[in-house]
Amino acid sequence: MASLQNLICSVSKQLVVPNCAVTAKPNGAPPSVVAASSKEGSLNDKVTKRRLALFGAGALATGLLKTGSAFAEEVPKNYKSYVDAKDGYSYLYPAEWRDFDFLGHDSAFKDKNFALQCVRVGFIPTEKTDVRDLGPMDEAIFNLVNNVYAAPNQIPSVYDMQERTVDGKNYWTFEYDLEAPGYGVSAFATVAIGNGRYYTLIVTANERRWSRLRNKLKVVADSFKISDLTA
Repeated sequence: MASLQNLICSVSKQLVVPNCAVTAKPNGAPPSVVAASSKEGSLNDKVTKRRLALFGAGALATGLLKTGSAFAEEVPKNYKSYVDAKDGYSYLYPAEWRDFDFLGHDSAFKDKNFALQCVRVGFIPTEKTDVRDLGPMDEAIFNLVNNVYAAPNQIPSVYDMQERTVDGKNYWTFEYDLEAPGYGVSAFATVAIGNGRYYTLIVTANERRWSRLRNKLKVVADSFKISDLTA
């Protein structure tokens, strides 16, 4: 766990803050702040690869897509799908969002009117083979939120943690806030391990809009999947 944490934090100063406890988040989201970038390693050729991986609106209208694991899924109304067979992952994002460059991440989309509403995915190498290799879920997630996602001026809170298993691969999805004086954003994150990589998806929104967008963004977090790389 220590070696993986050091790798994740290789480009950022770690912060040690008091442990937080899982709390039932009220429907009206409390003040929160999106984490500064988790800085999961820089990747090259993001723009070209992203353009190639995007499905056109016409193709998406059929509601079907194929991923590297050769299965088809329906794309819900008002969402589009991003599939990166080369790097072994896919996810849904709101149809009105546009792709953009997010430093240190492999792909990213954001709302054209609200920049803090965005999703990004990054990955780093790891020798671990499953997210459960990180240790107990609550301890591993607290460590990530406290020591990796939170900036020095932010106070983290974790509200919910869930594990799901799809096609034999395990995923952890959790909701958290990072609070700072004067502003705030809430987030979902999904982490998974496969293909010798530690994948992270983070989707965020401003705290003032979180209660309206939470369910919509949970679809994004829950849609993240990794697939086996093909030679």
